[in-house]
Amino acid sequence: MATISLTVQPNALLLQSTRGEKSVPFSGDQELTAIGQRLNQELTDMGATELKLATPSASRFSATVVDLAGRRVDLATLVTDRTNIPVYGKENGVTSAAEAVDLASRHLTYYGVYGGKKNYGQEALLTLGNGFFGLRGAYLSVDASDDNYPGLYAAGLFNQLTTPVAGHDVVNEDLVNLPNAQFLQVSVDGTPIDPQHAKIVDAYRDLDMQNGRLTLATVIALAPDKHVVVRAEKVVDMKEWHHYAVRMTITPLDFGGTITVTSKLDGSVENSNVERYRAFNSRHFDVQKLAAQGATATLRAETKNSHVAFVIATKLTGAEDWAGTAQDDVVEQTAAKELASGQSWTVTKDVVLFTSLESADLDAQAAALLPVVSYDTARDNAATVWRKIWQTSDIEIEGDVTSQKLARLNIFHAYVSASPIANPHLDASVGARGLHGEAYRGHVFWDELFNIPFYTQHYPDLAKSLLKYRYRRLPAARQYAASEGHEGAMFPWQSAMYGDEQSQFVHLNPITNQWDPDNSRRQRHVSLAVAYNVWYYYHNTQDVVFMKDYGLEMLLSIAKFWLSMAQYNEKTGRYDIAGVMGPDEFHEGYPGEDKGVTNNTYTNIMVVWLFAQLQKFQDILPADLWANSAKKAEFADSDWQQLNKVETKLALEISPEGIISQYQGYFKLATIDLDAYRQKYGNISRMDRILKAEGKSPDAYQVAKQADALMAFWNLTPATVVNVFSDLGYDLPPDFMAKNLKFWLARTTHGSTLSRVVYSELAAQDHNAALSWQLFSEALSSDYYDIQGGTTAEGIHLGVMGATETIIQRDYAGVDDRGDVLTITPHLPAHWQSLHFKRLYKGAQLDFVITPEAVTVTADRALTIQVQGQPVQVPATEATTVKLTK
Repeated sequence: MATISLTVQPNALLLQSTRGEKSVPFSGDQELTAIGQRLNQELTDMGATELKLATPSASRFSATVVDLAGRRVDLATLVTDRTNIPVYGKENGVTSAAEAVDLASRHLTYYGVYGGKKNYGQEALLTLGNGFFGLRGAYLSVDASDDNYPGLYAAGLFNQLTTPVAGHDVVNEDLVNLPNAQFLQVSVDGTPIDPQHAKIVDAYRDLDMQNGRLTLATVIALAPDKHVVVRAEKVVDMKEWHHYAVRMTITPLDFGGTITVTSKLDGSVENSNVERYRAFNSRHFDVQKLAAQGATATLRAETKNSHVAFVIATKLTGAEDWAGTAQDDVVEQTAAKELASGQSWTVTKDVVLFTSLESADLDAQAAALLPVVSYDTARDNAATVWRKIWQTSDIEIEGDVTSQKLARLNIFHAYVSASPIANPHLDASVGARGLHGEAYRGHVFWDELFNIPFYTQHYPDLAKSLLKYRYRRLPAARQYAASEGHEGAMFPWQSAMYGDEQSQFVHLNPITNQWDPDNSRRQRHVSLAVAYNVWYYYHNTQDVVFMKDYGLEMLLSIAKFWLSMAQYNEKTGRYDIAGVMGPDEFHEGYPGEDKGVTNNTYTNIMVVWLFAQLQKFQDILPADLWANSAKKAEFADSDWQQLNKVETKLALEISPEGIISQYQGYFKLATIDLDAYRQKYGNISRMDRILKAEGKSPDAYQVAKQADALMAFWNLTPATVVNVFSDLGYDLPPDFMAKNLKFWLARTTHGSTLSRVVYSELAAQDHNAALSWQLFSEALSSDYYDIQGGTTAEGIHLGVMGATETIIQRDYAGVDDRGDVLTITPHLPAHWQSLHFKRLYKGAQLDFVITPEAVTVTADRALTIQVQGQPVQVPATEATTVKLTK
């Protein structure tokens, strides 16, 4: 153990230990990142295991804030995120390295004042929610601006509006930004404090992921000798899931005066979170009723075209008299108190939300719930439910504080986006950006593929409710298929309220500011993602009732669609699937065309896999169940006969060297010098936009946005994919993975956050630990560091968050559940000392502890597993430890 003591000097940081001391100089104009890099290097050289701050904290809210030449810096963020060295001080209860590690791994904190997209992104990561709604982590006293965005979104609540664009009437269906009901603002002696323009001398935001509570604390200088502390807290009720509450405490530090609190229930809001969408119509609802009565306020509204009614009601406590007005779609209520220096005043605000999507008599339900809820009930309910969630879903990583924090952050937002309490009562699935922002207009994509398996492992009923969202839209999927001349069910690339296709025909290129054609709707593989999630749910739950009522009908309907897509080619003697777009998304067709591509490898492999699963299901499911589902899906005996033909005759393309082609004809495309483009443009993740801005087409080049040709290896075990190739008559060389990784990584720009997670798993499968870790760590921190240059501002990337949990469990812990037997083959990162997590597998509750030396498994019923390829009998309720061979 090497404890380093840090003392802040006028122009240097003094580092002292029993081994000696070092000085890290700094200047006022030096970049903080440069100071941090030098500090981290010195700590590493000194063998630091913990850093103790000897200088008193410069913040009243955090123990680890220091003043560097007039700039306040949180050393915990500057040091721990990059080095895993815990930082602690003398104040605020954090007085040891162990406490610092616990704080860092269970809290997301930001110190200081930020603006623009950076603050938007932090608000997204500070979002609270319960699956029914998401509440962005903005300050209470802000309206929407370029620096702050207090959004509120209810799951499944969409509305369509039409806007003339480039000679077209563009229809957009948006997740509706609902009225801002959290608003509380402080005025001192009649002057409102606007955080966007006030002089904030101390600002600290803390998301307590363990209990689901957000704290927003500021010290505001009204004059050189006049300061006020405003401390706000938010909590979303996880049990009474129509409710959230906020609490604000105001304390004048060095003066006395009249303090006024203004509450707003603001129905004038629009959808304006995404800058490039602001050219579209964005006022999605009409306010029908607005009222203020004493401490309560009510707003009733209805969306303009989807005709979803909703009621928001609020209740204020903390003052006897509230004066209210209601006009211009806004309710304002005010109360005032005389406060002496050091005296505090606390105001709480309860908010209830009901919509006609999940409730009947909205006004009556709101009126019944509002009087019986409080900030305290919301806080206690949230803590209780979150405690249960962490007991079932936590992933404990020892030896890596940063990975631990970010893994928990991803788990936290998984349950903000969908929860086991609310979602079984909702007709909704998880959008690609959660309930955290308005990018992708809140739509549901194939990203479910990366999230529903995680829910299945911990809360099967939650996963089932998300799958039922797709089942209810099966008629729309059938209609969509028929409209394109196909049979069966074709799910849309972008789904919202009704299950019809919500992908646009035009897309704004921000480089040229021009509207380009958008053919992303050709990503028919979204139906295969739905099928995979149905299979995975059954595989892990053995829920035959679900298959009877929903699952098998969905699988057969999807299979019937792919049968109608597969056309026999007389020249090759094989079946082709044409007119599709793969996960890559850069290639809309062949050069000079925009009609899709033929024989996308990922699509065809997953079709063959689906057909094979249906054959297994026919053997294991009751005959009457199969017959009833086939009747509902209109899946005839002739379809079954055709399925057997197509399954062994779908076409793929592989080079003589064993390189898997993305689709038929890909190898004929021109190569491109990506390094030259990097030197010219820097960030080339969206190479498609760059090429179009140059008057070129990505269709003409060997370039990929994300994993495509190798994507099937994410869904299926390597052995399963290799068998698909073999059964189709294609042989892969023994070293195919290494060759393909090298080939495809050289052509991939990682334009999607999902790209790195897939390649990380592939690298792990190829035993390339360094590459796997590099890609995984980038993916794990992609929203935290907003590596896509501002996209987190518009909502978190829920798919990559779910996928990182899969890599931790499936690749690093090595727990693979995709086969007939659960297998464990650990590959822990070198600096991870242990992994601990729980999950369900085929109805059994399992507990895993993985270390570099051993695997310990505890199950609630006896079962047989494999560890490093050897069978292991695990008795019920007894911990079984197996030593690992190197």
